[in-house]
Amino acid sequence: MIISGVKCIGSEHNLADCLHDKVGQVFCPGEENIAGVVCSASLPDLVVDEKEIERTSYIDNIPMANLQCALEENCLSSSAYDRTRPGWQLQQRRVLRFTARIGNFGTTDFRPFLPKQSWQWHACHLHYHSMEVFAHFDIIDSRGTKVAEGHKASFCLEDNECHTNIPKKYACANYGDQGISVGCVDTYHHNIDCQWVDITDLRPGTYYFKVSTNPKNHFIY
Repeated sequence: MIISGVKCIGSEHNLADCLHDKVGQVFCPGEENIAGVVCSASLPDLVVDEKEIERTSYIDNIPMANLQCALEENCLSSSAYDRTRPGWQLQQRRVLRFTARIGNFGTTDFRPFLPKQSWQWHACHLHYHSMEVFAHFDIIDSRGTKVAEGHKASFCLEDNECHTNIPKKYACANYGDQGISVGCVDTYHHNIDCQWVDITDLRPGTYYFKVSTNPKNHFIY
């Protein structure tokens, strides 16, 4: 650790140009507050369309009988897998659905880290998983504690929409290449299986919704 208290406004050309504590005087209350920097000539920059999430979000109740694929792909909270409760197969799960539009506004394409021959075929949804997890969708309480979570494996990471004059490069059909081109957007609509957060066990209250894309920082440089 070299410096702490770093505050940048975005126009700096060097980290040393940002406001920070005196070099050598490091004040870090915990390891979770430590960040590192990797310099690269070009990088993807995944940006979430938060307005689309807000516009399309709604609560849906789904019978367990319609959730076999979701169960197999771990798209539900842990209580859904407790089969000791009487009549569990007749119960419903309450989920928060929403559309996720994630665009690449960086300087190079975002491509899955794993080579295509290492992708996993999931027979239930008839698709390949090219990454273990592409995005986390977490619900946080007022104390900062995660109380519900969802995840989206990149089972179809492609250029759904692109800016004018930008050709679509990635398409999942026919075992095609997956990724997000610069200036393009990957969209998962609210009605797609597993595009939700299971909130069955969540009590009424005020919460924060947190989205993290590529949480493990896995991509091809």
